[in-house]
Amino acid sequence: MSDWKIGEVSVTKVLERQTELALDAILVDVPEGASARHPWLVPTHLVDDRTGRMAIQGFVVDTGKVRILVDTCIGEHQVPIPMGASAFLDRMAEAGYRPEDIDYVVCTHLHFDHVGWNTRLVEGRWMVTFPNARYLFGRVEWDHWSVETGPYLNVDETVRPVIEAGQADLVEVTHQVCEQVRFVPTPGHTPGHVSVVIESQGDRAVITGDMAHHPLQFAEPGVGSNADSDRAGATATRRTRLAEWAADGSLVIGTHFVAPTAGHLSAAGDGWRLD
Repeated sequence: MSDWKIGEVSVTKVLERQTELALDAILVDVPEGASARHPWLVPTHLVDDRTGRMAIQGFVVDTGKVRILVDTCIGEHQVPIPMGASAFLDRMAEAGYRPEDIDYVVCTHLHFDHVGWNTRLVEGRWMVTFPNARYLFGRVEWDHWSVETGPYLNVDETVRPVIEAGQADLVEVTHQVCEQVRFVPTPGHTPGHVSVVIESQGDRAVITGDMAHHPLQFAEPGVGSNADSDRAGATATRRTRLAEWAADGSLVIGTHFVAPTAGHLSAAGDGWRLD
């Protein structure tokens, strides 16, 4: 499933890439025997104890009045993981959305695989991809990463050109995008990381961003990521938010989760499962 209805709001997944990879390429502290202990992860999310499946994708949130693109994947940029050509914009078009249709671009954080299609290369310059959109960048994220360097960053290609073009707003971690869509702070993976909450007609959903990269981190919240800025903080965030979303019945949409990508949480041992 790649489309969901939350009240009157539609959410459409736009897949850029999907891959199998060694779990230790992205996760740390993966326990032995995870596939046997959490059979609901097999075979969709776990191939075995050492190999998992992940996706790179964005989401169009359409309220009927406002169209919001949450995360813009890798794009045309040279990145640490050779990934080949991206068909992201073509798949957006197939779903009925052109770049000029987007009113807001939201980046849950500023790592390279969430900001890539913010810009595209035009005659040797990185130019804004979504011409009519306001780009919403977290102020905390930008204040941190605008002066930091690291293997997961390409902000000089993907973020700074948008700011210099005058199309960016630096917003707080509790920003209200529109009546039905708001941010909720989920720090730890990065200092200003946010998840995106959608509420309509009594229904609620949340797009996680990288507060979890893989549903194994729901089952085992202490499993971290190599890319976490604050691993202990990320674990604390997972425990707090997952308990909250399980209690309120939110539809949880995992930014890097392969299909079916979304589900509802229920308590399972020291963690949660997604069904």
